[in-house]
Amino acid sequence: MTPLLSQMPDAAERAALLADDPLWLILLKTVVILLIGPILTIFLIVWERKAVGRMQNRPGPNRVGPGGYLQSLADAIKLPFKEQIIPDTADRKVYFLAPVISAVPALIALAAIPFGPVVSIFGERTVLQLVDLPVGVLVILACSSIGVYGLVLAGWSSGSPYPLLGGLRSAAQVISYEIAMGLSIVGVILYSGSMSTSAIVDSQQTGWYFYLLLPSFVIYLISMVGETNRAPFDLPEAESELVGGFHTEYSSMKFAMFFLAEYVNMVIVSAFATTLFLGGWKFPFVGADHALNQGWLPLIWFAAKLFILLFGFIWLRGTLPRLRYDQFMRLGWKVLVPVNLVWIVVIVTVRAIKNSGGLSTPQILIGGGALILVVVILSLLLPDKKVPEDDYVPVTGGGFPVPPLDLQVPEKTPRQKALAKAEARAAKRKPAAVSSGREAGDGDV
Repeated sequence: MTPLLSQMPDAAERAALLADDPLWLILLKTVVILLIGPILTIFLIVWERKAVGRMQNRPGPNRVGPGGYLQSLADAIKLPFKEQIIPDTADRKVYFLAPVISAVPALIALAAIPFGPVVSIFGERTVLQLVDLPVGVLVILACSSIGVYGLVLAGWSSGSPYPLLGGLRSAAQVISYEIAMGLSIVGVILYSGSMSTSAIVDSQQTGWYFYLLLPSFVIYLISMVGETNRAPFDLPEAESELVGGFHTEYSSMKFAMFFLAEYVNMVIVSAFATTLFLGGWKFPFVGADHALNQGWLPLIWFAAKLFILLFGFIWLRGTLPRLRYDQFMRLGWKVLVPVNLVWIVVIVTVRAIKNSGGLSTPQILIGGGALILVVVILSLLLPDKKVPEDDYVPVTGGGFPVPPLDLQVPEKTPRQKALAKAEARAAKRKPAAVSSGREAGDGDV
């Protein structure tokens, strides 16, 4: 048992192993982390096109390579050689900088994700993680959100109205859903007592947070879809409304960088959700000292959880229509944020009661259930909603009035009536025609 337990180092030993990494091993980890995003992007594009094609009863890509699986590779080779078109009204410096701001933070965010326990790489004991920061959660959260500023700058620097609208939507979107995502992580930090990603994984040995903190998990899943601009929250792109959104004026490799940033951000938020709520690299239902949680096997469990979450993105795109913008903002500000704040208060209260030793876990659960029951009973006792009067104009969920069924449309609008009256008054004021004294039909004398 002792050799197995030695594979689960504490924070000090983990930090010592990472600090003792030789330069060649650090460079190797860095290259692998930088390649994870582009390689998974090539795979995800084909997977998404084939999965959505299957959902829509069509084959999807099936021409390039065996089964069409080299289609993304062909696109990756094609895009750098396409013509670069730069608008005359574009701010060239910001126009070139925006794709870089979107792609680079997305590539480096995986550095703080723990992919596995202690392993041996060419005889060197190390942890499957590049850096283990005390505030690793905040670093990943910042890297996943900085990319949205690239979208804002891309829309502004293009010098075109449609990209500008997409950029403005990105600014509102990141403010709304970044707050909800950050609040959903607060519960995990309170339970684990740390903002280190590896410490959060270790704290889930007795139970994963996806069921212990179910509201936080659900809110995080919704927020990560909004954070990555994916359907049904792809309002900054909105091809049916804005042609292409913030990247309308981009082509060639700069467009490819935006595409890369979107899919790498999907990988980041999915890996982050795996670390925070799904036990990280741990196999379910077994202890940390089990053989399934040793060596390189945990890397397989981490990848399986990651791909399940990534398939969720594809599933949503193939099934749900795009939200209206007012619905999108209402969901963020009036649902996710208030529910998150109430849930944090509940977590803090339960943790305080439990740490004080006043109540046991069963007593807390019984008390919480009784409180929920009282709230439900009170909601049932509330008076029914007043029935609107007959002449009341119903309002849809978006705040737009609907005309009544018996609406009488006048033959003339008020403006047309006013114009008719003005013409009548002008005709009365018009002077009579002066006769020349010679009636039509009179003959000459």
